Parts: sequence; C-alpha cells; structure tokens
Amino acid sequence: MERGLVVVTGASGFIGSHIVANLLSGGRRVRATVRDLSDPERVSHLRSMEISSGGELEIVEMDLFDSESVDLAIAGCSDLIHTAATVVVRSRNPQSKIVDPSVIGTRNVIAAVERGGTVERIVHTSSTAAIRPMNWKDGTILTTDSWADDATLEENPYGLAKVSAERIVREWHASQEEGARPRLVTIHPCMVFGPPMSPRHLRGSLAIMMAMIRRSIPLNLPMQINIVDVRDVAEAHVRALTRGKEGGRYLTVSGDMMMNDIAKSLKGAHPERRWSTWEAPYWLAIVASFFHPKIDISWARRHLKNKLYWDASPAEDDLGMVWRDPLRSVLDTTPPIIENGWD
Repeated sequence: MERGLVVVTGASGFIGSHIVANLLSGGRRVRATVRDLSDPERVSHLRSMEISSGGELEIVEMDLFDSESVDLAIAGCSDLIHTAATVVVRSRNPQSKIVDPSVIGTRNVIAAVERGGTVERIVHTSSTAAIRPMNWKDGTILTTDSWADDATLEENPYGLAKVSAERIVREWHASQEEGARPRLVTIHPCMVFGPPMSPRHLRGSLAIMMAMIRRSIPLNLPMQINIVDVRDVAEAHVRALTRGKEGGRYLTVSGDMMMNDIAKSLKGAHPERRWSTWEAPYWLAIVASFFHPKIDISWARRHLKNKLYWDASPAEDDLGMVWRDPLRSVLDTTPPIIENGWD
C-alpha cells in the first residue's frame, strides 16, 4: 500500500482522536479536520500526539456545511476516514441538530471526493444505530444484513441520521464505475468506552459513565450496555483501509454488561468515591422515563430489561480483530477523567 495522505474528518471526537493516534503511531501522514482551530479542547490533545509519534500531522479547520472547506480538507488525500457527525440522540430540533449534520455533511464529503479525484480508499464511521430496528425481541442477535429502515425523525432521529448517511455513501459508491471507484468499508461501533483524551469526549457514549461518576442518577437502570473499546474501534478503521471485503459493513462489539454491574466494577476500582450501586426495578424505571428529558416511554419499554446481541465475527475474521474485554474498557475509562479533574 502506498503511504499516502490520510484525512480523518471529525478528528477531535472520541473515535476520531484515537484513529489519528493510531495512524501516527504507524508512521502515517495525517490531515486531521476539526471544527474550530482556536478551541484547545479540540486541538491540544491532537497537537501533543505528533511529538511522540513517527508520523506527520496537519490539523485543518473544516465545516461540514461549507462545501468549500470540505473540498480543501480532502484535496490531495489518498485515504479518507470519515468520522465527523453529531453524537446526539435526543433534541428538540432533531432535523437540524441530529439528522442534517450527518446527511448534509456526508453529501458534501462525497461531493468533495468526486471533485478531488484522488481518494482511493474510504472508511465511513456508521453505528449499530444504522442496523438496529426500532422493534426487536429479547435475545435477538443482529448482523450487518439488518438496516434500521424503520427509524423515524420523531422516535429515532439518531438511527435515521446514521441510516441516511450510510445510504448516501453506498448509493454514490454503487453509481461509480467498477474499477474506478474508491474502496469502501463502513464500521459500526456500539457504545464506545475507553480512555478519553479531551473533555469533549465525555459526551456521547461516555455520558452514561459521567452520570455514574457524578452520581446524577440515584439508581441504575435495568439496562444492558453493549461495549467496545475506542482503541479497538480505531484499529478496525485503520485495518479497514486495506483489509476486509470491498463494500463491507463491520460491527465492532466486544461484549456487554448491565449498567449496575458497571457501577459495581467502578466502585471496586475506586472505593474512595461514592457510587450508586442499586438497580431500579423495571416498573420504577418505566415510571421515571415519563419525567426524564432524554428518555421516553417507548425507548424505555424497548431497551430496559430486554437484551440485544451483535455478531461481530466478520470483523474478527476479515479484519483480524481481537477485542479488549468490556470490563477492561470500563476500568480504563475513568483514570483520565479523575486524574485530569474532568469529573
């Protein structure tokens, strides 16, 4: 493989930052896009990576809604890892806050790829949300044959955003002449845990961890959490540049834990801190969902108590992935938060 320029969009995010670190450790030339170069929470941890790495790093400002800035960011690259998106599940304005950044942003990225004409490989960060239908039975095992095509703006805007963005990429890819189109792979992480590099990374998947650390929830929900380590997600992205099936969809999921078991594990690791280690009865969690600003009753009925599993064996077979244990990922998440005073 020619060691060309790799562009990582959304490089200041949790997954994007770890992808940049992975690429630099492998000696790659990386162009990292961020929304605001003047924001130290987006840039400082990226700048510190180049000092100890064998790669080369260029950080550029890019606005997904500004096609000119997207064109400039992608110009001249041979490899594109597109992670940029909004990680928001609920909003009063889901179209503009959740769906548009993914859909319009992805359209602009693909248009830039087409105009630039240099991209040979694309890895697109999707999500299990693009695979999981709104209704599923307890114990279901999902594969990448599934699509969340029943996602709606009202009840599952995040799923809608992820499905829509992936469809845009795949439909464009299919429309290109075989032999002339870039190689394409999509990566589908579940809840992503592991060491954060910036306070910005405490949103999204790690919001549930922060709720436990700050004890902002008096009782833990009777909820299964599917887990993957952010370092494994980054590794899967980098491997997917050259490995895996052309057009492949790959789930990255290492296992699962119940929310209360996560809290008990954290209490064991940090006994000096106070933790909520009681699990709310199912009926009480349902009642509480009526009053919670980010959880509605339909979500609670689908997700609480029921368990859902994912078949990540294709990533193991095709990408050679070996996952970190979910408990290890949980326990590796908290030290940077506590040591940096982000709690």
